[in-house]
Amino acid sequence: MPTACWNLLSQTALGALMPSSLSKDASKVSTSSRCGISKCQTRLIIGSFRAAGFPSPKSCVKHERVQPTSAISDILTNDNSTMSTADVETENIGLFGMDSALESYKDHFRYRIMRYVEQKKLIETYEGSLEEFAQGYLKFGFNREKGYILYQEWAPAAQEAEVIGDFNGWDGSNHRMEKNQFGVWSIKIPDCNGNPAIPHKSRVKFRFKHGNGDWIDRIPAWIKYATVDPGKFAAPYDGVYWDPPPSERYQFKYPRPPNPKSTRIYEAHVGMSSSEPRINSYQEFADDVLPRIQANGYNTVQLMAVMEHSYYASFGYHVTNFFAASSRSGTPEDLKYLIDKAHSLGLRVLMDVVHSHTSNNITDGLNGFDVGQSSQDSYFHTGERGYHKLWDSRLFNYANWEVLRFLLSNLRWWIEEFNFDGFRFDGVTSMLYHHHGINTTFTGNYNEYFSEATDVDAVVYMMLANHLIHKILPDATVVAEDVSGMPGLCRPVSDGGIGFDYRLAMAIPDKWIDYLKNKKDEDWSMKEITCSLTNRRYTEKCIAYAESHDQAIVGDKTVAFFLMDKEMYSNMSCLTEAPPEVERGIALHKMIHFITMALGGEGYLNFMGNEFGHPEWIDFPREGNGWSYEKCRRQWDLVDTDHLRYKVIVFERGDLVFVFNFHPENMYDGYKVGCDLPGKYRVALDSDAWEFGGHGRVGHDVDHFTTPEGVPGVPETNFNNRPNSFKVLSPPRTALVYYMVEETLEENNHNKSTTFSEAGTATLVEDEENIKKLASADKSGSFSESSTTGRLENEEREFASSENRGVVSSEAEGPN
Repeated sequence: MPTACWNLLSQTALGALMPSSLSKDASKVSTSSRCGISKCQTRLIIGSFRAAGFPSPKSCVKHERVQPTSAISDILTNDNSTMSTADVETENIGLFGMDSALESYKDHFRYRIMRYVEQKKLIETYEGSLEEFAQGYLKFGFNREKGYILYQEWAPAAQEAEVIGDFNGWDGSNHRMEKNQFGVWSIKIPDCNGNPAIPHKSRVKFRFKHGNGDWIDRIPAWIKYATVDPGKFAAPYDGVYWDPPPSERYQFKYPRPPNPKSTRIYEAHVGMSSSEPRINSYQEFADDVLPRIQANGYNTVQLMAVMEHSYYASFGYHVTNFFAASSRSGTPEDLKYLIDKAHSLGLRVLMDVVHSHTSNNITDGLNGFDVGQSSQDSYFHTGERGYHKLWDSRLFNYANWEVLRFLLSNLRWWIEEFNFDGFRFDGVTSMLYHHHGINTTFTGNYNEYFSEATDVDAVVYMMLANHLIHKILPDATVVAEDVSGMPGLCRPVSDGGIGFDYRLAMAIPDKWIDYLKNKKDEDWSMKEITCSLTNRRYTEKCIAYAESHDQAIVGDKTVAFFLMDKEMYSNMSCLTEAPPEVERGIALHKMIHFITMALGGEGYLNFMGNEFGHPEWIDFPREGNGWSYEKCRRQWDLVDTDHLRYKVIVFERGDLVFVFNFHPENMYDGYKVGCDLPGKYRVALDSDAWEFGGHGRVGHDVDHFTTPEGVPGVPETNFNNRPNSFKVLSPPRTALVYYMVEETLEENNHNKSTTFSEAGTATLVEDEENIKKLASADKSGSFSESSTTGRLENEEREFASSENRGVVSSEAEGPN
């Protein structure tokens, strides 16, 4: 199959079939039997199973979504509120109205809210407001003032301190700093002849005297740029004073795109985005890769490894300099160009932010400021609590005043200085619990979430962070990487939640990998797949994904590589007949990603290159591979080369009907599917269509008329609890989507329709034009109107205002 066709399916599905509006993040699914992993009635799978740590659907259904009372909302979110926690009863917490099972833990919630409110009030009392507090970068680090440069650093353990660098020949004797009662060292460095004493791009360091009398040099904690000598092996990074003249500062030209109704994320790593074995630049990514992302129907880019990290192979997760953009790919101004270019294309940009831990490096990381002092005077906890034994990294003390200033200011810095549109918080599970999730299995018992194991300091920090982010940027998107399923994680702070907008549905890729590794195709359980895809908490939105960067790193395999393995090296050309492994692999690759996008959540994520089945794994340069970049790149030529090929589940979502046949061999003709709305249905998308490299077994100009089922209003007399049904052809390993034909649309198209018998040549030409239109569907996600292919309306379809509808046909059920 041509990779362009493979990619076209991804583009078409993303642009046209993702939900445009999900007022409730729930999926209502029906099946003839129960899910094997829980005792819930799967007719009402609304994303909250006890088996996954969530209340049963029955308990969710009887509670309507409630708005928080003015009192609790006021105390949690109003910066000017004069109320205290004593004024509010725990029964007013909005979370309890959505999940009554949480009321058993009201003492925990009361304590958590009290800690949050008290911390917020203290900040407002002594710093003016949370927003002002989060502008620490205007006070700390190097800041240009009128006639001088002000440099300030928090280092309570230092006995003496001075600033050194290229500007003073690395001799700080004339630039000694003074310490105040809070452990903050300061110095004003006067201009020289009207120019800054420290030139732009010159190297600087903070030198301080240890308690044992030794002097040590460190990169300033708030440094805004850091570089390394590329000619020296394993050389430490240097802090760089970054203050470009106005003529060299990048000026943003384009506004932020609005928050989409459904988030479609393209997870990307700038450094490894080149097709050549080297590190790519911000500008090259902006010019070469962003247009690909837009063309494929995504509306959001999630950038990994933005914060400076000295170890490239850490994927950016061992941060050394929190306010500095990684210099491997360019300057801060280059990164601004990338973000502005994305905005010009209608793409929002999220940053992968790492506040769960930091690099263990001493010479060029924040850890260098820890010289054995108490936790009160350090960024980190002392002893075991301050060290992550699996990640070999340091852990923050989230109760410390200056740590809160540092981390909250870091978030505001990236939003206001670089115009990021939100964040993906890494390692949230590690933050939520004192055990960091190490050797812990989350069975769903609520005691696992609300006990002494919960790190309330970290919870309060995340509540403050989410309140701040949405205060300064109301349209921000904030995603949590949490595998535990903490209830309330993705509910607003005003409800008593932690305030994230989405959580990553991390169980979904695990389920697919388990099936690919351990099950034959004929053993795949449609019930298990459906339960895994719909297993999420009521009113808490999820980002679904079949695979991310985690599955692509060395030692693991992508979905495409699991499916086709070595065949990807030699049998992907359309110039030769595809072997069965490739036929199966391409078909299942499309279906796995498609059903994950369609049923798995309220948003969707794909890692760079996986949309076209990128072969091999990611292996960063290291000693074990001879420091090679060969497998640390993306082979875009595979998708650009035209001749390369790069069981049944049925459900409704909105007014679309999805049919997935995972069976390796069986084709079902006359297969009955249930639907809510009566009328005439046609094919909107077909993974088996010729233009997607399939066999073209399903007719796209066939009208499917519904038949009433049972007594209206009496579900038990209906077909799969649906009052109507229609019959379809369902080929093996094929995904089909049907839309209901509007009468006005049918009348308008009637005169345009031609049959092959009347004008075969004209129809072929028209079909070719339809394919071209389909490939260039506009950003709103619409199909091009034609008489031979289905289409969506010009504006994104609004999904059901109550609940998404779904119906699952059991494995045993055959055509009727």
